[in-house]
Amino acid sequence: MKKLSESNASRYTLYLIIITFICRVLIAAYTGLGIGESYYFRGAINLNLSYFDQPPLFFWLGGLSAKMFGLNAFGLRFPSVLMFAGTSWLLFLVTRLLFNAKAAFYTALLINLSAVFTMPIACWFQPDAPLMFFWLLSTYFIVQLLFTYKDTAAVNRHSARIYSLWLLTGFSMGLDILSKYHVLFLFAGVFLFIATNKDQRHWLRHPGPYLAVVLSLIIAFPVIWWNYQNHWVSFVFQGARAGAAGNFKLHFDWFFRSIAGQAIWLLPWIWIPLIAQLIKSFKLRNTSQPYSFIFWTSVLPLVFFTIVTLWSDLQYHFHWQAPGYMMLFIPLGFAVDKSLSNISSPSYKLTKRWLNFSVYFTVIVVSIANLHMVTGFWQSYGPKWIVSLGGGKWDPTIQGIDYDDLRARYQKEGWLNNKKIFTGSTRWWLTGKIDWALRGEKPIIVFDEDPRNLAFLVDPKTLIGEDAVIIGQDHQASIDINVKPFFDSVTQLPDVIIKRNGVDEMHLQVYYCKNFHVSKTPHNEFPVYKQLTGRPPFGK
Repeated sequence: MKKLSESNASRYTLYLIIITFICRVLIAAYTGLGIGESYYFRGAINLNLSYFDQPPLFFWLGGLSAKMFGLNAFGLRFPSVLMFAGTSWLLFLVTRLLFNAKAAFYTALLINLSAVFTMPIACWFQPDAPLMFFWLLSTYFIVQLLFTYKDTAAVNRHSARIYSLWLLTGFSMGLDILSKYHVLFLFAGVFLFIATNKDQRHWLRHPGPYLAVVLSLIIAFPVIWWNYQNHWVSFVFQGARAGAAGNFKLHFDWFFRSIAGQAIWLLPWIWIPLIAQLIKSFKLRNTSQPYSFIFWTSVLPLVFFTIVTLWSDLQYHFHWQAPGYMMLFIPLGFAVDKSLSNISSPSYKLTKRWLNFSVYFTVIVVSIANLHMVTGFWQSYGPKWIVSLGGGKWDPTIQGIDYDDLRARYQKEGWLNNKKIFTGSTRWWLTGKIDWALRGEKPIIVFDEDPRNLAFLVDPKTLIGEDAVIIGQDHQASIDINVKPFFDSVTQLPDVIIKRNGVDEMHLQVYYCKNFHVSKTPHNEFPVYKQLTGRPPFGK
């Protein structure tokens, strides 16, 4: 391999993208859907203008891909794999515009070494892959406008090229709104960058940015219209997550859990240099426009989603800050390039060792984790405490395999082909796993206060009088409270044993429920009860 240079950096970046793309194709094809992916699955086969907890674009892409490649894990995940390859290339292009090509290579390399990016975002069927892709596509157009055309004396600011770039910005931002609501932080970050830099403020008087905003809202119209028809439920749900439930109280344990979770997801030895780049960007925001741009487009999601954990339990959503961290990889790539370009520098050897360790660690751990997810080999050959890190009764990686044993049970009992039997659970995430195991062949109902998007995909009134097979995972108490009022009788049957590589790993409880009907006692806390009584699931 020739020494990295400005002339070959783009070629080496393309090699990196091709290698990681092939690896992720294999991971996407041979590992099962996780909890979130399984839950999202039904949205991909029930295409709509928008959805309860996410905008529609990744559902649309997953549905289209599944029609092309089949209703399997690879079919749903392929758009994510493809779009992250594009994200890596866009990150190279943006970094090259702001700094140089060698820095751009290191930026693309480092983001592919970070745990949260290299697997969950880059490979799984979730909205984050299109979010990152269109965030960076928007950024690419914006950087061209703000940095290539910043000399107003030499550039015709009203040329067709300028207006086309602003329209392309609006188009890509509109697609980003259709991906995930995080794009609001990019809107705000770019505005703050322009407003706080006197050399950029002339854009506030230019029609281009306003045309971009209007175009983005036009493209985002499906999200707005669907929410208008459904009492703005998606905006209310997402907004409520940042609010305090009940009485306001500070929870420093949630706050420090969030910081620790972000560090672990990114890998601590990568997270610390990223935070150092955030601090550096803040210090240089008034003297360096590239660093100022990085600061304003990174700081908002980082601060917002971390600060709100002081009063709102965001649980384990440590990836919500990811767009901000993605922008910080740009100056980090530049810092690595500066260090490795000077062999006599005291930091040269340290940076080289740090980079080599990061490569080896990510390759080895990702390989072992995915091999265990498929085979469960660690249960036999590795320390048990590692597979018990989830704190529960079961190895948490079992959620990353498909419940084929559940489908086999439905087929054996004749439930799968019986059109008068539906299915479900008392948890949205378990209902998603059931739904994916059955490939959406049965109507599903969530008997709980929190069915999320699944409440919009099946009308329970069409199931009145039918029987149901309800699945639990140590949820006996909720079966008694949530399920029994809606049926004449509920009978527990033998468990379904979920196996991995022939080894019993988890038991699911099975309940046969006869004659679905409206509960005689009011249960207004359950959306299914509201729907059965002719009301919207999340209305009053």
